[in-house]
Amino acid sequence: MTDAHDPKGLIREAYRIEGIGAPECRTIFLDWALGVPPGTDPRKAVAALLDLYAQEPPDHPMTRTLKDALAAPVQPKRRGGRAGRLA
Repeated sequence: MTDAHDPKGLIREAYRIEGIGAPECRTIFLDWALGVPPGTDPRKAVAALLDLYAQEPPDHPMTRTLKDALAAPVQPKRRGGRAGRLA
């Protein structure tokens, strides 16, 4: 079974790997993200994957990885170089 948002089945297989950890899930997610077709909104695709795998345990590391992908990026607190010294 393939899904339009997970054509290679990477996310599906991550949920099937017994004992998988967060680092492996992040690596799998990166591979998935690199394969997102141009013109596809990755945030919408991640949200669709979360809906698709909603029946999976909420403490599964891939669920945490997908939720982290939807979180707002952290703003940098410090600027380096000349701009950082002048601020």
